[in-house]
Amino acid sequence: MRSATWMIAAILIVVTVTVQAQQPAAPLPEVVEFNRDIRPLLSDNCFFCHGPDKNKREAELRLDTLDGLHGTNSGGAVVAGKPADSELFRRITSTDPDTLMPPPKSGKTLSPRDIELLKRWIEQGAHFEGHWAFLPLRGESQAEADREAAAKIDAIISASATAQHLRPSPEADRITLLRRLHFDLTGLPPSEADVAAFLIDNSPEAFEKQVDKLLASPQFGERMAIWWLDLVRYADTVGYHGDQEMSVSPFREWVIAAFNNNKKFDEFTIEQIAGDLLPNATREQKIASGYNRLGMMSAEGGVQPKEYLAKYIAERVRNASGTWMGVTLGCAECHDHKFDPFTTKDFYRFEAFFADIKEQGLYSGAHATGIWGPSIQVPSTQQAADLAALDAKIAATRQVLTTETAELATAQTVWEQSQVIWTPLTPDSVTSLEGVTLTVKDDGSYLASHKNPATDTYSVTVKQLPAGVTAFRLEVLPDDSLPQKGPGRAGNGNFVLSEFVATVQPATGETRSVPLQNATATYEQTGAAEANPYKKWAVAAAIDGDAQGKTWGWAIMEQVGQTQTAVFETKADLSLEEGATLTLQLLQNLDNPQHTIGRFRLSATTAPRPLKANDLPPAIAKLLTIPSADRTEAQRAELATHYRSIAPLLEPHRRELVAFEKSRQQLDATIPISLTTETVPPRMVRVLKRGNWMDDTGEEVVPAFPEIFAPLPAEGVRLNRLDLAKWLVARDNPLTARATTNRLCKLFFGAGLSRRLDDLGAQGEWPSHPQLLDYLAVRFMDTGWDIKRTVKTIVMTRAYRQSSRSSPELNEADPYNRWLARQGRFRLEAEMVRDNALSISGLLVTQIGGKSVRPYQPPGYWAYLNFPQREWQNGAGDELYRRGLYTHWQRQYLHPSLLAFDAPSREECTADRPRSNTPLQSLVLLNDPSYVEAARAFAELILRHQGDTREKLNYACQRALSRPIDPREAELLEKLLLHHLSEFGADPNAAKELLSVGARPVAGDLSPVELAAWTSVARTMLNLHEVITRN
Repeated sequence: MRSATWMIAAILIVVTVTVQAQQPAAPLPEVVEFNRDIRPLLSDNCFFCHGPDKNKREAELRLDTLDGLHGTNSGGAVVAGKPADSELFRRITSTDPDTLMPPPKSGKTLSPRDIELLKRWIEQGAHFEGHWAFLPLRGESQAEADREAAAKIDAIISASATAQHLRPSPEADRITLLRRLHFDLTGLPPSEADVAAFLIDNSPEAFEKQVDKLLASPQFGERMAIWWLDLVRYADTVGYHGDQEMSVSPFREWVIAAFNNNKKFDEFTIEQIAGDLLPNATREQKIASGYNRLGMMSAEGGVQPKEYLAKYIAERVRNASGTWMGVTLGCAECHDHKFDPFTTKDFYRFEAFFADIKEQGLYSGAHATGIWGPSIQVPSTQQAADLAALDAKIAATRQVLTTETAELATAQTVWEQSQVIWTPLTPDSVTSLEGVTLTVKDDGSYLASHKNPATDTYSVTVKQLPAGVTAFRLEVLPDDSLPQKGPGRAGNGNFVLSEFVATVQPATGETRSVPLQNATATYEQTGAAEANPYKKWAVAAAIDGDAQGKTWGWAIMEQVGQTQTAVFETKADLSLEEGATLTLQLLQNLDNPQHTIGRFRLSATTAPRPLKANDLPPAIAKLLTIPSADRTEAQRAELATHYRSIAPLLEPHRRELVAFEKSRQQLDATIPISLTTETVPPRMVRVLKRGNWMDDTGEEVVPAFPEIFAPLPAEGVRLNRLDLAKWLVARDNPLTARATTNRLCKLFFGAGLSRRLDDLGAQGEWPSHPQLLDYLAVRFMDTGWDIKRTVKTIVMTRAYRQSSRSSPELNEADPYNRWLARQGRFRLEAEMVRDNALSISGLLVTQIGGKSVRPYQPPGYWAYLNFPQREWQNGAGDELYRRGLYTHWQRQYLHPSLLAFDAPSREECTADRPRSNTPLQSLVLLNDPSYVEAARAFAELILRHQGDTREKLNYACQRALSRPIDPREAELLEKLLLHHLSEFGADPNAAKELLSVGARPVAGDLSPVELAAWTSVARTMLNLHEVITRN
């Protein structure tokens, strides 16, 4: 059986090949044109060795230039009118493998038709033309009325079709026409009301009114944004390595608004490439400049920053030249372009335009912080209003906190009188047991330096002491000379004070100790205290006589680098008698070496007990020692400001301020940011030999346009991105208008007039209608780069309104619809397939803009994403039903539904999405939770529709396909419904399982069995070819 199957397959292949081989070659054109007929042959077969790339060029022969083909005086490859005398013709017809061109080893061959075509071209004079796309646009000003323009387009298409012996197709039926228009201009199907209104409008302007309405709808911008975001490689993640998220959703919103507001395409271009360079750039223009930041980036610690800077800037050349010019300038990064007249210098001169963009090769830590370079906050209207309200409240509260009142002045006087006055001690000696240098500072503190022993004891002697001392104060102070600014000398800035001991040596007699009590501190370390008997590094341990061990004491690890204070009360008032000396000892005996104090100051007070350490700033404490009448205005103001910061009267307002500021921070965290371009002095750009980023020997270059289009700038003149943007949309640049209008034709006919949308160069394709392409390009510029007007002109043509139905004759004569004798028929784009299902089901949320959303995605899909590891979290509520345009775009792991329907990863410019037709797509439509849930919601609508089964099916068909149901379709769907009613009736759990898919609550007032059966019918309808096809 298996061998028979293979035999049948083999026979089919042989028959197919035989039929193809027997098909006659296309007739030769009466007049051979170099660009249309000859250049593609030479490009495919000869330019690799005889084209622009001087490094690969053989025999110093070029076949891509006039001089190369005809020679300067004589000796060219062709002799006009004389094939037999032309070396080119002799070589391609040679029977000697050593002289035959292309050489057999190249794998290239010319067909007999190709050879005859070259012969006829030579016979007709071998006329040379520069590459069609690089030539100036042909045609006079084309700003005539839209209807006249549409008629001219139809005349050009009709003439071309007639020349091919083709007749145009009839106009499509009105339902097909309306659905086509809705899908093309909004990406969504028409509603039943839209269809009904159009069908009863028999006015001559009926179609035009629909065009105008859809161009004015906010969904137009969304539909066009899908196209543009592919080109500019918009994504929500950075692509490289960990593929972490970045915030650029406001750029997407800007694009949508630009299309909806019909921002002229030249302004649209300038603001993206150089919005930050415009005078007094607005927030929107800065957001637009984020285009330059949409490329891939890396936070992978192992990358070489210089290498990745080279990658980033080179990608910008590929993207800008591909997006606007439609050429492959990127192919000249390592060598001169092999097919087009772009040199390596052209590439790096173009690259130099982007050398002023502030960026990093390695965004270290960005995977954790989300900071990928310059950005701007983009609050919504509501968020902006909320921010303004909070800012007003914060300002008003701060005004209250900074305003002096009589009540506050009285309270401050009382507070001042209650403050403890500390008198700095003036030591007679300060020594270190281990010989550390202790130097007195201007503020009376002592700084330890030089020797740094494992343990130490500082001894301070004082002979002059205020009478009746009730407490001593020890301040430990930060200093730039200390590790972590201290105040300790340990590597981490910490210290441990094991004991604080006070003794008095009378003039005569024995030394006596001064008992201390109630030690307090502004901070006590809590870390590394598991074995500490005090459960923290308490200051109480410094006066316990080492009862718990001599290594325990006071420490402040968590707050190193700040001033801290300890206060030790004396049990009895202390006064020094005549000739007595007070000695204060700071014992530092931690068994972890070098935990000694780096800078300290000692004071005493006679204020009544109890006395506690507080965090009164030293400067304020000093001011309090100055009598009120002796303070300067500045000192009074400083003291008043401090008091207001702690005044009990203002505590409610301080709490209010904290609450307002916290609310503002929380609101601030929800505001989206968007990466922007920030200009810096341009970095040097040099030609990298073979693209090698490590080679620093190449020639330095400055910004310039490709030499084929414009001369180099004058010596000393440096162009910038604004110059580049303006040149891209200049009248004398033939590429941008051609590339853009060619791509618009793809949107509205299914293919461009030149079908290689990403390459208008020599490896591209001669346009089927060159006159039409130039007409559209010139008119695009003449109407002020008006996108909506250009779109309207195209869709108002009779060619656009044609039926997409073909015939055997038309399929035979024009299988790829090159001559537009019919409309195109093609599957909807990935985002629109799901949007269509959500719209039909009534689930679609039509909110415009906002952050990216996360519809259902299989668990575990991101299992191999690292740095950090993460798992997709399905959205909730409206997020699940937003348009596909807003789906989170993960470059390495694109949403599976989008991927199945050929959405690109957007790592690079995508000018032309492929359109595949695979079984996987049917599985997505049947099983993806989004589609199953949409089918359930659609089934609910059907069930709630009044009428019998046939009427419900007709309603379903009207909603899904905008047309009445065919009796045969109704019969099939009725059978399907009955089958599933029986199946789910016998297995109610299966019905409940089906209905449980998705977050939408199941309708409690409908029979689960009936709803599940209708859900199966709805799933079938959503899987119809007609539902996902634009006809």
